[in-house]
Amino acid sequence: MTVEEILERYGFDRERFEELRGRVERGELSKESNLVRGVLEPLADGEMAELPDDAAPDFDGVAVAVLNGGMATRFGGAVKGLVEAVDGVCFLDWKLRDAERAGVPVVLMDSFATDGPTRRHLRGRDDVIAFTQSVSLRLNPDGSLFPGPSPYSPGHGDFADLVPLDELRARGIRTLMLSNVDNLGARPDPRVLAAHRAAGNPLTIEVAPAGGDIGGAPVRVNGRPQIVEGFRFPPGFDTSTLPVFNTNSLVVEVDALERRYPLTWLYVEKDVDGRKAVQLERLVNELSAFLPTTFLRVPREGPRSRFVPVKTPEDLEQARPLLRELLATPLF
Repeated sequence: MTVEEILERYGFDRERFEELRGRVERGELSKESNLVRGVLEPLADGEMAELPDDAAPDFDGVAVAVLNGGMATRFGGAVKGLVEAVDGVCFLDWKLRDAERAGVPVVLMDSFATDGPTRRHLRGRDDVIAFTQSVSLRLNPDGSLFPGPSPYSPGHGDFADLVPLDELRARGIRTLMLSNVDNLGARPDPRVLAAHRAAGNPLTIEVAPAGGDIGGAPVRVNGRPQIVEGFRFPPGFDTSTLPVFNTNSLVVEVDALERRYPLTWLYVEKDVDGRKAVQLERLVNELSAFLPTTFLRVPREGPRSRFVPVKTPEDLEQARPLLRELLATPLF
C-alpha cells in the first residue's frame, strides 16, 4: 500500500496536520511544551484504592479492550500482538482466550501497520469489535515534512475519540477493561471490576509499586489527581517520591467517552532511518485530567501480577516463567 493509500484509508486529517505542523514550526510544540505546569505533589497511600481479596465474577456489560497498534521493531518488525508470547501462543490470542473464559467480547484498536495482518489472523471472528486509529506524517524538528513521507499512528489517545460507541451500546457494552496487547498480566479480573464499581468513578487506572520504571505516575497537579507521563515532569521534580507508576491499564465507562476531551498533543522525537523525526501523540491516560478517577494499586509479582511488560526479546525471555505461572492461574 502506498503512503497516499494509507492516508486515504486510515483517516488522515490534513487540516489538523497542518495546524499541528505550524505549531511545531513556530516552536509552540516542543520538548518544553510537554512539561506540566503548576504545583505537583505525590499522592498519599490513602488516596489509592486497593484490590479486594476476592470478588464474585460479574462481567455483565463488560468488554475487554486491547491496544494493538504497535509494531514490534525489536522483534524484527512483526505485528506485536502476533508475536509468540508463551508456548506457541501469541499475545493477542492470550487476550482472546482470557476474554472467552470471562464470556466477554473484545474491542480491538489496530493501526494502519497492524490492521491487515490482524484481521487476517482473526478470520472474521464476530466476538471482536475491531477499529483502527488515525494516521499522520512525521516531521523534522523545524516543522517541515520528514522525507518519505513517513506515516505513523499518533498515540493511543485515539481510543477515546474513535472507539465505536454505537456498536458497543448495540451489544450492551457499558464498561471497558483496557490494556496493552503485550501486558498479559492485565486480565479480566472480577476484583478489578469490583473495585471500580465500589469507587463509583467513571475511570479507574491501575498503578503498580514503583521499581525504577520509566513511565507515568499519578500525582496532584494544582490539587487535582491525574496521570502525568514521565517525560512531562518538570526539571527538579523528585520522581523517587512517587510510590507507584502507571501500568497503562484502565477501566472506563462507555458513557464517559461520549464527549471529546482536549488531550494534550505531545512532542516526541524518534530515530527513524538514522535521522531525528518528530511525532505528535496523545495518550489515553490523560483522561484522568478530565474525569473523576480511581487509582487502583495492583500487584506486579507472583501469579496475580497485573503488570508484566514485554518490550524486547530479552524481556520476554525473562518473563516467560512468570507468564506461564500467571496464565495457568484461573481467572476466578
